[in-house]
Amino acid sequence: MRPLLFCILITTLSLAAPALAADLLILQSSRSPVYSEALRGLRAAARTNEQPLVLSDYAEVDVQRLVREERPRLVIAVGDKALSACRKLREVPVLSMLSLSLSQKPQSDHVGGVAMVAPPERYLELFGQLGAKRVGVLYDPKLSGLYLKRAAVQAADRGIILTMEPVRHSRDLQGQLEKLKGEVDLLWLLPDSTVVTTVNMEALLLFSMTQGIPAVTFTGQYLRNGAAAALDIDPYDIGVQTGELVSSLLRNGVYPKVPVQDPRKVRLQVNDSVLRKLRLKTP
Repeated sequence: MRPLLFCILITTLSLAAPALAADLLILQSSRSPVYSEALRGLRAAARTNEQPLVLSDYAEVDVQRLVREERPRLVIAVGDKALSACRKLREVPVLSMLSLSLSQKPQSDHVGGVAMVAPPERYLELFGQLGAKRVGVLYDPKLSGLYLKRAAVQAADRGIILTMEPVRHSRDLQGQLEKLKGEVDLLWLLPDSTVVTTVNMEALLLFSMTQGIPAVTFTGQYLRNGAAAALDIDPYDIGVQTGELVSSLLRNGVYPKVPVQDPRKVRLQVNDSVLRKLRLKTP
């Protein structure tokens, strides 16, 4: 950030109520209705003093210096860009929400929050309701490896076989997808940016249709393109859940390890026409 612009930013924050030093610095990646909904939930659950900052409004923000100047008790990072900006912070706990990278990478003890993907057991329960025993999933080990390790343990306990094909570059998807032909009875799509591109989503959903197997995804927006079911997150409740973490941390005042929690509320959405075509009951 230009020195003058940063000075203006620091001055503006300094003129805000001094309560900032006692409560929250909210770093928001960008202006998004989804982020706004999550923050609405957070504010409903945690009555605190706060100072919000939208990172996309500035060319650059020195978050470390900002924290030293303003001395918040907690930092709330909304979205991946905000969480990335907090990676060097050590002097204050960070709570993240609506960030995929929270569950994709190991985090320091002072970083936690609410993850952005439904817990594996919710997906496995849905697979069971759809009668699937052989589930195929394509994934980038760097992005979804940790999550799928959890899923594999729980799948074995439920008698579900996970066939996991690594995709390290988006152009490699088609070759890995071919390996699943005739080997799986359900295709599981994760929010993995290496796998889920516009071109790849067409290939994945075409595979689902031509193989006559359901595709289960992480957002209802793909139902109209042929996915059979989706477990979608609830941004407002993620905000409420994060707000409850905020209240707990501020009340206890000791942060040996900030927890990472799964979202407790997800919304099942289905494409009834696809389920009928595949002769599957609505879960």
